[in-house]
Amino acid sequence: MQVRENYRVLCVVFEPGRPVIDTNMESNMSLMSPSLRALGIFALSLLSITATAETVDFELQGLDGKSYRLSDYRGKWVLVNYWATWCPPCREELPELEVFHNNHKDKDAVVLGVAMERIEKPRLKAFVDEQFLSYPILMAEPAARTELGRVPGLPTSFLVSPEGELVARQVGPLTMEDIESFIDTMRE
Repeated sequence: MQVRENYRVLCVVFEPGRPVIDTNMESNMSLMSPSLRALGIFALSLLSITATAETVDFELQGLDGKSYRLSDYRGKWVLVNYWATWCPPCREELPELEVFHNNHKDKDAVVLGVAMERIEKPRLKAFVDEQFLSYPILMAEPAARTELGRVPGLPTSFLVSPEGELVARQVGPLTMEDIESFIDTMRE
């Protein structure tokens, strides 16, 4: 009986066309056995999360002192990655995001990194330089909710279409292949 109930809950969690992480997720996850819960969490970390298509925008200050607006990138895919220097999974994905950005910035996509922590600018700049990051790094105060939506943990990435619509959210690290595959799927 428990297995049957867990299967039903997983179907609800992974229902196509609905955000995977929603207000019911915590209660759904609590109904699962520990092993199935671990499998669900692992699967969530691998999947891009479909969000409702809505036009989004924000304006944040960059590490370089410039002001960055999401709408300035209309016509390109934009991956907005919320991260922190103290976060091991965030640090792990930085090289992947850098390669993706460099491969696509002159064509069809860019990465905007948002350092979501209280950190002095010189310390953040030193970290960014050590990591050889060339994509824009913006700064934001830690918050559970942003202009793009909930940030339940770090890293959290949002994918914005060339039309400025929020199309996906991923909680957990991404690879370049994950991003390219999702964009290719959205183009079809």
